[in-house]
Amino acid sequence: MAESLPKIILYRPEHQPAFRALNHEWITRYFQLEEPDNRMLDDPQGYILDQGGHIFMASYQGQLVGTCALLRETDAVFELAKMAVTPSAQGLGIGRLLGEAAIAKARALGIRQLELLSNRRLSPALALYRKLGFVEAPLPASEYQRADIRMVLDL
Repeated sequence: MAESLPKIILYRPEHQPAFRALNHEWITRYFQLEEPDNRMLDDPQGYILDQGGHIFMASYQGQLVGTCALLRETDAVFELAKMAVTPSAQGLGIGRLLGEAAIAKARALGIRQLELLSNRRLSPALALYRKLGFVEAPLPASEYQRADIRMVLDL
């Protein structure tokens, strides 16, 4: 029986196609895939997990419908990245569940700060980040052309 409520699960290697597809779906709707996207989406094990990061997947009605990652920047700072929820599952609170799971993991790891890079065109995502407690901070140079806003959450 498929679950009636969304569930957050830890990434497993067999999730890589869904991790890629979910992110590809939203990125190409608004922007173009960039080289850093391809590196992470093609090899999440090498570029995220092996570097000390974590990936969460959202399961709903037997399907993987969302994802987000924690990327290790330093021992004290991680980046919330690659958050995606497929359009058919948006509005069910899945993005919030993914964000809360990532924040809880960061706290459990003793992380001092979470940061994220986004784009001002993504107003629903920015609203979610603000609800999760993120605030706008100065934007340093980024390898992403689409990044025009940085937000941080002190833990």
